[in-house]
Amino acid sequence: MDTCGLGIMQCEETVVSNYGGPKQTYFSPYADNGGSIVAIAGEDYAVIASDTRLSAGFSIYTREQSKLYKLSQKTVLGCAGCWCDILTFTRFLEARMKMYENEHHKQMSTPAVAQLITTMLYYKRFFPYYVSNVLAGIDADGRGCVYSYDPIGHCEKVQYRTGGSSSALIQPLLDNQIGFKNMQGVTPLPIVKERAVGIIKDVFISAAERDIYTGDGIVMNIITKDGVEEEKFSLRKD
Repeated sequence: MDTCGLGIMQCEETVVSNYGGPKQTYFSPYADNGGSIVAIAGEDYAVIASDTRLSAGFSIYTREQSKLYKLSQKTVLGCAGCWCDILTFTRFLEARMKMYENEHHKQMSTPAVAQLITTMLYYKRFFPYYVSNVLAGIDADGRGCVYSYDPIGHCEKVQYRTGGSSSALIQPLLDNQIGFKNMQGVTPLPIVKERAVGIIKDVFISAAERDIYTGDGIVMNIITKDGVEEEKFSLRKD
């Protein structure tokens, strides 16, 4: 007898073992291919970066796979998680954005893309995309913005956020270096672009030491009013 529970997104099957007695097995439609995303927003810029390792278990499929998707000259999406879901979701998102551009004769703004992603994720809430999404870009006023999501579409606008396999390692570092959480006698100052880039490199170097699903290299997109600039940085490969 097969029973499926959408709450935990896996199917149970009870079979009879050759050694006597029932044996319960599980099937999951998802896979976790690792990877990490980090994004920081400033006064007039946003920086988003991902590692380049695509893996499953103890196998590395490729060391040169970026997880960033340039949606427009002012918006970049970072995705980590199940690779097939990432490909499906980004393909549908790019199609929806192209439809908007053809109908309205302009590209979607970053806040509009953020709302579209929320709608698309919530539409699939009963069988969600197994993807950690972080959106970064420039809003209509020229200020940097970052949006983070859970798998069913809850959206939060923040100054900095991380997602993916090493998010539990990186987020406390960002809280300390950028948010100054629970620190006394410290006056938070605006983070300049060069410092944001340096922090992202440092947190990825630290994460690669502890997380086997993060490594090989960093692809970084620096978003300003002039467009998107790409920068690469090597990490350890063992």
